[in-house]
Amino acid sequence: MPNRSKHFYAIGLSYKKADARVRGHFSLSDNAKQNVLSQAKQNGVDSLLVISTCNRTELYGFAEHPFQLIQLLCDNTKGTVEEFREVAYVHKNKDAINHMFRVGSGLDSQILGDFEIISQLKFSAKASRKVGLLNSFTERLVNSVIQASKRIKNETELSSGATSVSFASVQYIMNNVESISEKNILLFGTGKIGRNTCENLVKHTKNSHITLINRTKTKAEEVAGKFNLIVKDYENLTEELNASDIVIVATGAQHPTVYKSLITTQKPLLILDLSIPKNVNEDIKDLPNITLVHLDDLAKITDDTLEKRKAFIPAAEAIIEDITAEFNAWLDTLKFVPTIQAIKHKLTDFKNSEFNTQRKKLANFNEDQAELITNNLIQKITNQFAHHLREDSTSSDESIELIKKIFQLETTDNV
Repeated sequence: MPNRSKHFYAIGLSYKKADARVRGHFSLSDNAKQNVLSQAKQNGVDSLLVISTCNRTELYGFAEHPFQLIQLLCDNTKGTVEEFREVAYVHKNKDAINHMFRVGSGLDSQILGDFEIISQLKFSAKASRKVGLLNSFTERLVNSVIQASKRIKNETELSSGATSVSFASVQYIMNNVESISEKNILLFGTGKIGRNTCENLVKHTKNSHITLINRTKTKAEEVAGKFNLIVKDYENLTEELNASDIVIVATGAQHPTVYKSLITTQKPLLILDLSIPKNVNEDIKDLPNITLVHLDDLAKITDDTLEKRKAFIPAAEAIIEDITAEFNAWLDTLKFVPTIQAIKHKLTDFKNSEFNTQRKKLANFNEDQAELITNNLIQKITNQFAHHLREDSTSSDESIELIKKIFQLETTDNV
């Protein structure tokens, strides 16, 4: 750990205990994430990752107390500390490490085997590195989690089949709407979930009546171009809502983008809200012709694909255990570093003292040659100590204390 007075924490909330409404209270926009990082740096938090998806909001970082991270989250969202305590979790040190592995591996996903969180981890690490809040520990941990995710994808079938939030929405439509190929479908929002949903719609419904709307029209046009779909201006939203049989909302806004007053049609209208916070106002359910389905409802769909995935959980956990062991072995070596550095400094002091003596004694003292020889010896000696501490991990703490006593070393716990 970078500092013995601080611990590594994972704090947050997820779909397991927090419903969509509460998760929406703690959702972090991109600007809010940047504010969290800036405030963390000012408040003495060492290294921080910030993740906010439709299923979870989490902070991973070093702090003297987890409340530092909890306060950062609450200060930058609509959530309160009291609300957080009711639904949240706090993991410390190795429990926090294990939690990140399970999240990144898809074992903790709302839909088993959904690995989309990995891109969030990568983006979060990049943002933290940019502001100087990614230390060697956290960077190594993120890379280890990414490695585990790749191995699980390649070596198991935990993510086999096309099951994700975006596919679950299409699956729901196909299971509940007759003559799907003849229905008018509106996809509002073309971010990542919107793009994935669009691809699944085209692939599985064989529907040619799909219209895309996005606040930034060019983004919708990029998606539409791949599938030869219709794009309408944002100003046409009300018209398209009322002309549709099915509406999929994936806008990712902080406030509702679809609400009761926009709906004038009397025909049945199915609306799927794939956003956190919810982007479809609950008042829309007052209309008798509206069926509103949220992603939390979609995630409850259990089909053959998900049942098959469960068989690969032990194999995924074995991979996580393997890579976690590698990470912990690396972590254990960090405690050797201050002692090895202190030995090297001590031997260098001996060398410099002896050099001063020899300069006075020998008129033809070859300092360059002596420097080369002694530096090589110092390196060999420190390497020998390092090798012993790595190999004899069971009694390494006793060895470190003995080395400190013999060499009269003073070390710091910072690495």
